[in-house]
Amino acid sequence: MTNPATTRSPIHTRRRMLAYGLSAACVASTAALTPMPATAAGFPERTIKIVVNFPPGGPLDIIARLLAARMTTTLKQAVVVENVTGAAGNIGAAQVARATPDGYTILLSLDTPFTLTPTLNPTGSVNNADFRPIGLGGVTGSILAVHPSLGVDKLQALIDKGRTQMLTFSTAGNGSPGHFGALMLADAAGIKVNAIHYRGNAPAVLALVSGEVQAGVLGAGGLLPQIQAGKVRPLAVAGSSRSSLLPDLPTAAELGYPGLQLEFMFVAMVPASTPDAAVAVLQAAVADATAQPDYQERMQAMDIVRSTLAGPAITTRMEQMRARYAGIVKQTGMRNE
Repeated sequence: MTNPATTRSPIHTRRRMLAYGLSAACVASTAALTPMPATAAGFPERTIKIVVNFPPGGPLDIIARLLAARMTTTLKQAVVVENVTGAAGNIGAAQVARATPDGYTILLSLDTPFTLTPTLNPTGSVNNADFRPIGLGGVTGSILAVHPSLGVDKLQALIDKGRTQMLTFSTAGNGSPGHFGALMLADAAGIKVNAIHYRGNAPAVLALVSGEVQAGVLGAGGLLPQIQAGKVRPLAVAGSSRSSLLPDLPTAAELGYPGLQLEFMFVAMVPASTPDAAVAVLQAAVADATAQPDYQERMQAMDIVRSTLAGPAITTRMEQMRARYAGIVKQTGMRNE
């Protein structure tokens, strides 16, 4: 599937991974500014931790554990995963921002705490300058789906119902893509939406499956098994093109709502002052893991597409996404709850 808010091509164009060289002069200069417990020559010498800032069970957590297994083999050191959740990913991100910048603590996050959440909550968000992207676990979009008990099977039928009654939408948290998507649809279609927040995409999907809520604009990876099992009913792809796994499902744009596009990235990041040499090692390890056939097969099953963006190219992409979301917030007058 392609995309959250833009076209697929900028994300999926093949680019050569940027590597960072490290001279002796750079080492001396960096060491003078920031204490560096790890040296370039021996990295890594002990266990590396990947902090996932959303709960276990969702696509982000699955990606983290796949990366950890492959990186353990590549780096010949244990790579472990720890879930630190809350505040739409901000708590886990803040923990990594405070970590020693030595390459031994990695954040694996949706891009949303850096691109989407700040547009709704500028004072309560993470500081982009505290992080340095090293690679992407993949890129995916969202699907608008409803519980069968709602009795609708078309987007227009949902909109007609939402103009006469309040509809409940599950989200992965305040400021999450699903929250943003629900607000975007409410504004574009003039419907009444009550966004119900859960601690991650997996709980949000379960709430929809159980009928606790009526609808959701949620990550494709979590929804696909439920769609295939007939437990939820898909109405539209929130992206610029159809999903390869659901080729008969139209995009929101095809149905007259082009603004409902939500693509998001799974971004691996380290504290901003992490030495160039350690960053280069980690970039190579992430790139190697995502290139493996078994990894790509697992991602395809979740409708997640590989991207070779790395380093500064990821930063540029996130800045573009943040600008787009900020424009939508300004245009629609959306507010954080």
